[in-house]
Amino acid sequence: MERLSWDQYFMAQSHLLALRSTCPRLAVGATIVRSNRIIAGGYNGSISGGEHCTDAGCYVVDNHCIRTIHAEMNALLQCAKFGVSTEGAEMYVTHFPCVHCTKSIIQSGIKKVSYAKDYHNHPYAEELFQDAGIQTEKVILEEGVLDIKNEEKLSFTSELLQRLEQAGVSSEEMKKLHERANQLFTNA
Repeated sequence: MERLSWDQYFMAQSHLLALRSTCPRLAVGATIVRSNRIIAGGYNGSISGGEHCTDAGCYVVDNHCIRTIHAEMNALLQCAKFGVSTEGAEMYVTHFPCVHCTKSIIQSGIKKVSYAKDYHNHPYAEELFQDAGIQTEKVILEEGVLDIKNEEKLSFTSELLQRLEQAGVSSEEMKKLHERANQLFTNA
């Protein structure tokens, strides 16, 4: 087995954090790293103890959910809360940061931002990063590192198998298809 690169390891961590997101509009995760050590992580969700979008619905004003604190901000605030310096650190985030998060990242002393997906990349955010001398790099999570859609794939496969059975596919063929699906989802 080939060892994961640091970039893939930290980006996978950000994708795992995104699974904790409580705003259904977009699941985002962010990991702050210094000297190849994780110092904080965040995901988009409500304030501690507050109502979550998944429970109360999104609170949308001007096409933005104002109930949600962005993942990047949550990671930075975690450092502030526990007195951990972000000077010279790096951030791995699942999506390119918005303008407001970009400004906070710059002010916090982060020196590099790696992101997996472009998401409404604002030209001003890109300009701010460039003017501040902060390196941005697209780091796409490699296939097979982390399957963040496993449940969705399992459900879809199950539905397809049921439809094939209802369509009259032979029981021998259905048995083979079920065995193949079990191998894919259980590593058997």
